[in-house]
Amino acid sequence: MKLTAYVIDGHTLDIRPAPRERDWMERTDQRYAYRCLPLDMANVHGWELLCQTGFSAEWTGGDALEDVKVTPDPGTLAPAVSHFGYGVLTFHVPCLFRSDAAVELMVTGPINRPRDGITALTGVVETGWSPYPFTMNWKFTRPGKVRFEAGEPFCHLLPLHRPLLEEVSAEWRPLSEAPDLHSQYHAWTHSRGHFLQELPDPESEAAREQWQRGYFRGVDMRGCPAEGHRVKLRLPKFTRAG
Repeated sequence: MKLTAYVIDGHTLDIRPAPRERDWMERTDQRYAYRCLPLDMANVHGWELLCQTGFSAEWTGGDALEDVKVTPDPGTLAPAVSHFGYGVLTFHVPCLFRSDAAVELMVTGPINRPRDGITALTGVVETGWSPYPFTMNWKFTRPGKVRFEAGEPFCHLLPLHRPLLEEVSAEWRPLSEAPDLHSQYHAWTHSRGHFLQELPDPESEAAREQWQRGYFRGVDMRGCPAEGHRVKLRLPKFTRAG
């Protein structure tokens, strides 16, 4: 699959593979948040667009365009404006993305980066054919002021295979209809309960292990390794063509 960012002449683009690190995860005791492999892997699934300048934005609570006031840092232009009203802050993306016809781009907020007072909105763009740019929008959740720093991510990009969702055969069944999975689930439940019961005892094996690593190691309850299990993902950087 090829994904190309055509930067509009006269503009520049700051884009990077999304990093693993998150400030709030770094601050957890012994950085234990990184033990959650699904959370850790989600951090790096895609690319981030970065603010080229810092600015502040404030919402009064009204629906008019002027109810969102954007204040750029001195001597700069803010990368966001009030364009739609209703407490929406809009970033203009200075490029057009093009992809293979079977690929579209999910455009959302930086993953696992919670913010106070404002939340990112999500869109899906058909980048296989579209000659139209898109915007990245955030919605204030209450009146007040927010700030975006220069170099801070404001947008997360994740390519999706267009036919995949429509080709899914979705169903549900009782767990008991899958005897092996049923057995392993109940073995895990028993193991988990025993682990949590032992954990407060500093002399216990649970206290020495600190956390159960089955999923992180990619093994099932019988110790069988999962084919294709990943604990790291390295995405390519966007490089200048030619």
